[in-house]
Formats: sequence, C-alpha cells, structure tokens
Amino acid sequence: MYKKFTELLPVSGSDLRELSRERLVDYLTAIVGDRDVPETDDAWNERLCALGFMVEREDGPPVCTIAGLILFGYRPRRLLRHAGIRWMCFDGEEKTYEALDDQVIEGPLVDLWRVLSGGRELVEKGLIERLADAMRPFVSEEAGQVDESMRRERRWHYPLDALREGIVNALTHRDWTRYEQIEVARYADRIEITSPGALQNGMTIEKMVAGQRIPRNLLISETLRDYSYSDARGMGVRNKIIPLMRAQNGVDPEFEATEDYLRLTLRRGSTHQL
Repeated sequence: MYKKFTELLPVSGSDLRELSRERLVDYLTAIVGDRDVPETDDAWNERLCALGFMVEREDGPPVCTIAGLILFGYRPRRLLRHAGIRWMCFDGEEKTYEALDDQVIEGPLVDLWRVLSGGRELVEKGLIERLADAMRPFVSEEAGQVDESMRRERRWHYPLDALREGIVNALTHRDWTRYEQIEVARYADRIEITSPGALQNGMTIEKMVAGQRIPRNLLISETLRDYSYSDARGMGVRNKIIPLMRAQNGVDPEFEATEDYLRLTLRRGSTHQL
C-alpha cells in the first residue's frame, strides 16, 4: 500500500533500539486499540515491518523506515540529519543575523503518554508540542490585567489551530529526498512555514485550496491523524487555515510553490483571545 512513498525508505544504521518502545506500546494499545503487544524483539520487528515502521533487508535484521524513525525514534536527527524543524524568530520583517531565537527542535513526532487509573497523563512532549512551546512567547502575549479568576488572558497574534495545521501539513507533505529542514520563521508582520520539495503528483496551489488531497507521506499522515493532529478528511487548508485566518486576522493565507519548496505565509493581525 505504501511502497511508492519515500517515507518507507530504510534508514541506514538503524534498528529496533532507535525506537521508543513506550511510545509504540501506547500507540498500539491506547491509540489504535490493539491489545496484542509483541513480547520479544523478533515479534516487534515482525509487527513493525508489517506496519511500515521498519523494513526487512536481505543482509541483516530489519531497519527503521524514515516514517518509523520520524514518528517514534528517540533522536531521529542522529541518523537523519534533515529531521526536526528549524525555528527562527526575527524582530523585523527580514531575515538577519540577529535572531531573537534560532534553534533546531528535534525529537519524535508523537507525544508519550502513560495510562493511569483516572485516564492518560502526558509524560514527554513530541516534536509538534516542543515547537509550540518554543514559539509561544513570540506569537502570543499575556493581557496587562488579570481576569475574574485571577489569571492573565493569553492573546494570540495568529489562530492557534491554523498555525498547528500549517506545521502538521509541512511535516506530512515534505519531500524526504531533499536534505533541507522544515523552517518555521516568525517576522514582525508574519509567520512563514517552509516545507522542502515541490508539490507532488500534479498538485497545484489552486487544487490544494479547493480541497484536493494527494498525500506524499501517507503513513506519517495517517499516524498523526490517529493522534488527532489533523482532520480526518484531510482538508485542513480549505476548512481550517483559510477560514480561521479570515475570521481572526482578516486576510487569506498565502502559498508559494517552487521546484524547491512550498511556503505558507500567515500575516499578523490584531491580537485575539484564545
């Protein structure tokens, strides 16, 4: 089913030890409802190969696929240097050497949860949530006065759900044959989310805005959908990013597609209580 996708390419030098067993157990049991958890390394290798997170090879034990390492790997960038997201923040409207913040956010895409008697508890954040934490001081601000509950309201310069959808789209649609990282850059008047690679399979900006769906990394996309990171219909651009930006900031998102990247630009509007 996934054989034509580059996310299923093997990652040289990897093996089962690169993957977070706790995250995998949580995924199988709590997310997809499979109670038959493998008990041995051989059983894990067999199950993960069947799921597409690992792949068999002729001259040795199975290795991780790009998708498996990106989703569940302890430190994907150790073997896949273009994994992760470069986050930058600039005070003005252009990229300069004097950045307010400039770092590579790394780690597995998905959160690590623990099941307790009263529910589920977050143990360790995944890449998307780590990026959100790094961005928060630069894309929102606290109100000057406290509210009736003695808390300060947080006001966002961009719709939070539109930001998250843009980041998830960049992660699920990037071209893994390109060795650049995803970049998220905040400027004084906008945020740019740049995903490496041209639009695939005849896709155009017009088709994307209209709601057409042609996934590049189907397994990553479906797994993030299992975790409710994206809409089940896969129409986040049309049904989420565009209307949210119009409602809050009064402008449409901007898309730029080249042979090298797809860039989403969100223009800043007035602050808004989330």
